[in-house]
Amino acid sequence: MSGVNEIRSAFLDYFEKNGHERVASSPLVPRNDPTLMFTNAGMVQFKNVFTGLEKRPYSRATTAQKVVRAGGKHNDLDNVGYTARHHTFFEMLGNFSFGDYFKDVAIELAWNLTTKEFGLPKDRLLVTVFSEDDEAAALWKKIAGLTDDRIIRIPTSDNFWTMGETGPCGPCSEIFFDQGESVAGGPPGSPDEDGDRFLEFWNLVFMQFDQVDAETRLDLPRPSIDTGMGLERMAAILQGVHSNYETDLFRTLISAAEHAIGSVAAGARLASHRVIADHLRATAFLIADGVLPSNEGRGYVLRRIMRRAMRHARMLGAEEPVIYRLVPTLVSEMGRAYPELGRAEALIAETLKLEEKRFLQTLDRGLALLAEATEGMSVGAQLSGETAFKLYDTYGFPLDLTQDALRQRGIAVDLDAFNTAMQRQKAEARANWAGSGEAATENVWFPIRERVGATEFLGYGTERAEGQVVALVRDGAEVAAAEAGEDVSIVVNQTPFYGESGGQLGDTGVMRGDGVEIVVSDTRKFAEGLFVHRAKILGGSVRVGAALDLEVDHRRRSQIRANHSATHLLHEALREVLGSHVAQKGSMVAPDRLRFDFSHPKPIEAGELAEIERIANGVILQNAPVDTRLMAVDDAIASGAMALFGEKYGDEVRVVSMGTAEAGEKAGRPYSVELCGGTHVRATGDIGLVHVVAESGVAAGVRRIEALTGEAARGHLLDQEQRVRRMASTLKVSPAEVAERLEAIVEERRRLERELAEAKKKLALVGDGGGSSSGAAPQEVAGVAFVGRVLEGVSPKDLKGLVDETKAQIGSGVVALVALADGKASVVVGVTPDLTGRFDAVSLVRAASGAIGGKGGGGRPDMAQAGGPDAGKAGEAIAAVEAAMLG
Repeated sequence: MSGVNEIRSAFLDYFEKNGHERVASSPLVPRNDPTLMFTNAGMVQFKNVFTGLEKRPYSRATTAQKVVRAGGKHNDLDNVGYTARHHTFFEMLGNFSFGDYFKDVAIELAWNLTTKEFGLPKDRLLVTVFSEDDEAAALWKKIAGLTDDRIIRIPTSDNFWTMGETGPCGPCSEIFFDQGESVAGGPPGSPDEDGDRFLEFWNLVFMQFDQVDAETRLDLPRPSIDTGMGLERMAAILQGVHSNYETDLFRTLISAAEHAIGSVAAGARLASHRVIADHLRATAFLIADGVLPSNEGRGYVLRRIMRRAMRHARMLGAEEPVIYRLVPTLVSEMGRAYPELGRAEALIAETLKLEEKRFLQTLDRGLALLAEATEGMSVGAQLSGETAFKLYDTYGFPLDLTQDALRQRGIAVDLDAFNTAMQRQKAEARANWAGSGEAATENVWFPIRERVGATEFLGYGTERAEGQVVALVRDGAEVAAAEAGEDVSIVVNQTPFYGESGGQLGDTGVMRGDGVEIVVSDTRKFAEGLFVHRAKILGGSVRVGAALDLEVDHRRRSQIRANHSATHLLHEALREVLGSHVAQKGSMVAPDRLRFDFSHPKPIEAGELAEIERIANGVILQNAPVDTRLMAVDDAIASGAMALFGEKYGDEVRVVSMGTAEAGEKAGRPYSVELCGGTHVRATGDIGLVHVVAESGVAAGVRRIEALTGEAARGHLLDQEQRVRRMASTLKVSPAEVAERLEAIVEERRRLERELAEAKKKLALVGDGGGSSSGAAPQEVAGVAFVGRVLEGVSPKDLKGLVDETKAQIGSGVVALVALADGKASVVVGVTPDLTGRFDAVSLVRAASGAIGGKGGGGRPDMAQAGGPDAGKAGEAIAAVEAAMLG
């Protein structure tokens, strides 16, 4: 039992047998902590349980938690690949007690698992405790039989955990494994503790205090346990290797990379292979949890991870995108433990491939910019740090690649200036980053949720109901009553009003009671199940405990239902036409329109969009009943229901099925099957019609369609039809012939414009242009033929052609033509080849330019052009050319 998958299962099985609830890993995007960029520890999903704001139906839990440390406070990115144990993504195994057991049981469970289940020799284990924690030291001696020299007291914060400046906190106890004298390093607390010999693999946090303020620390009424074991570290120990990258999982990933790139993971290339293996995991899991590469926030960190891996692939010799080819190996290794990888496999691969193509272009562009920036630099010169930082920050060109490219030329980089610019950017990023954990919840709602329980939602079956007011909140604080004219948030024990979530807007409507009338302008959900109605008291007053009649705005709800159901059909139609990589990345379901964002690397072609719309409307015309079932989440996904990546689902979920597939692998089965808590039509025919009105890009790899349904769609199409009919009437053809007739008119206009331009040119050549030399015949100036004319009605762009024609007519001589347009003058001077030794067209045109207020001109000795703002002096321009010829 030494494989990574076996160790994970053994850990969870052990604690499950010891009364712990096996809880699935929470997503890498935190849901209950807006201060975190990524989930960075196993306790994150239980934070509100530890603080008492939330209660779960269990008091013991165990998890294998996905963790990313590559942004914000915890950032190991730059060390990855060059040390034995740094990762951007890793798995944290943990067991938790929420006021159930404490130090004695936690130590006993940990010791038994480590020595009996995992079979680690006791004489190679030692522990640390907080220096003041005599209780923990005594328990280790009693339960594990450890001697005092193997129970090391640490006086620093390394062995005292805090959630923040205030809140739950407590001492820690860490378990270490001695890897043997062949590995450098000393025990914890010694001068050589930074060596690798003594490897920490498990941290037990004894959460026993409440830090009230800087000076006050009280005992918690119900002390708790939070532990974290690094799965990769334990695998290295059990497999007898000194690096996490030598474990079975990483050996498999690195082997796949060796095969794909054609490069052996040895010597100087080993670090690059390790980077690729680690970053592949982080990339895949982040995308599966809904993060896509972008230029800010989480997407920026993801892009940096991806591009770091891609750069190392390029350093290993990869000339084409290659990392996406490793995704099937990763899914094969980790997909059973984390099914979301399999569900997102196509999206992960497509995103990686697209991003790698772009990065290869970035490399080429960066090298070109670097060459331009260092042109003329010699050996010993130094590239400015600001330039290097601009290459990195603006163009994604890494510093070490800049250094590598310049090293062979003997050019250095001003690292101090680069680091200054980097620190400035980081300071700005810290100032701008406020976190965005899903549904960052105001603290006021948790106590209410604990006191009154979740709101019972009745809106799937009715739009009217009676509810009892259980809480009123005004200006962020609970109140007992609200009066006419006041804005207030109302919580009732049951409601037909849908709370905004999953892209569907919250319901509006009215509440009425004994002498009170209330308008609801929005409904939201907080604290996992508390429906909050944002309202204004129009008349009377309302108190906690009052009974109210609740009525949803029926018309608005009906429109929202139709639009929401249409998003499901469009989603499946998009997947059918564009491919299985399509996944929802966001939506907005309003009463008047719908918006649907999805993963796709390029714009949708007109024919594809028409086919998507045709398929969706075909299902609508089936008028099939919309089936909704409650199922266990695992059963629902196993049955083929589509789950949205990163979406949080409870143990029981609503599975919404629509229509019947008429072709393909799903023929005869439900067409669209999704997990969804929103409100939907009763039959697909209730949607009426769906019509896509816009398609656009919103981010890298994310497209958006906007559509209308029902009356809005019909109204839009009717308006378009009326426009076509008006055009048909004007053109005196049938509506079916409008496009063909318009094309003919446009082509006829182009033909006439061409003929008119030719006629004007011919007329200009034979007519009197009003210049100093008029008529078709040339005059003699400086002993040569000269034609100088001012032309009206001739486009300046036609002047060169007219000059060439005139030169051909006279055989030998000089031609100067001026065209007038919008109060400005354009002049072209031509000299026949036999005279370019005497006359320079550039000099002549500059003389003309000065007469019309221009600033010179340019061209060749035989043809030059210029312009000026004073069209009234066009004749003087011709005269200026003559004067210049006479010299």
